[in-house]
Amino acid sequence: MADVFRSLNLLEALKESIESNKLSDVKEAVEDLLISRINLAVVGDRGDEKASFMNSLRGLGPDDECAAPSLFPVALEDVAGYPNPKHPDFRLWDLPPVPTTSPFEPEGYMNRFKFLRYNAVFMTFTQELHPNSVEVFLEARSLQRQTVYFVLLSAVKDTEKSLEEKRKAGLEVLKSQSVKQPKVFLVRPSTLEKLDFPDLLVDMSKDLPEIRAHALLLALPAFTPTLVTQKKEAFKALIWAAASLSGGISAIPVPLVASMVDSSIAVQILTKARLSLCLDDESVERLARQRHREAAELKRLRTCELSAEVTKGDVKRRLAAAERDLSTVSSKLLEMAMPRHARSAGRSFTAMLQALNGAVDEMAADAEKIVAAATGEGK
Repeated sequence: MADVFRSLNLLEALKESIESNKLSDVKEAVEDLLISRINLAVVGDRGDEKASFMNSLRGLGPDDECAAPSLFPVALEDVAGYPNPKHPDFRLWDLPPVPTTSPFEPEGYMNRFKFLRYNAVFMTFTQELHPNSVEVFLEARSLQRQTVYFVLLSAVKDTEKSLEEKRKAGLEVLKSQSVKQPKVFLVRPSTLEKLDFPDLLVDMSKDLPEIRAHALLLALPAFTPTLVTQKKEAFKALIWAAASLSGGISAIPVPLVASMVDSSIAVQILTKARLSLCLDDESVERLARQRHREAAELKRLRTCELSAEVTKGDVKRRLAAAERDLSTVSSKLLEMAMPRHARSAGRSFTAMLQALNGAVDEMAADAEKIVAAATGEGK
């Protein structure tokens, strides 16, 4: 999703900005990466499966505060918005099902519910895919919106055989309406790591603008080791940008100055990383309830002090230690990483890069242990 190669476009753009001494552009990029908004819409019949899907996307269980209800409390045609309690810039929207009436005008449905304002739309169904939903999909494609996906949500009573039969039937409906390269993703709402949801994320990462793919990646709960790794790489791209800004403003390499200048942005990055990796107490406790594990057992797997709490004092100590230890960092790394004009500020850049990358590595290692223990993969 946001792997090293995917981040190269962003990094190259940042390098060009630094080379041109456009530090304001770099500062804006860091702010955009820290506060990147995304809105997802979920279309379909309201019930247990749809509610469970929306809650899982936010790392919530059915009884958690702010959870989407199975029984919608207001009129069927209303739209409901569900913010993410840990990531306020990530919001899910519950849209009513596409009408099954005939004749049907997809433009009317799309205009009524502001379909095109969402960054991506999941067209969900649990039984049969209705042709009217395909008409909405085709209309969106005609307007150059590629981020619309058909999602077959599994119910408790579904078997592997019944799901495949429903998928096959859905694909036939898509083919009958001349959809090119039709796809139907099978999703188990309560356990997103199962079935096709990881494949759906891969497609979304290709279709979304990079800043939106980044926002989605950081806001999703860390439910697989692969997702943890992707989050780690995304934060390393953000760290590079922040360290570049540090290198640009700290032109005089005075020992320990960078640790004072950079600690504020470093705290922001590591705090966001802690929440994104679901290492905070509330997230760990929720995961333990959902997977029937002991919360204390999962919390003990956090060996990095920043996984439990990010404090300014701990961050300053890491930055200061990195500055004192710069002799261990390859000068070739600095030469490759920084633009020529900024290499005089390499001390600040390298210290921040080393300190924060090390911290994110440790936090990601804790997250991987927790995910493995919660899902049973660690046994």
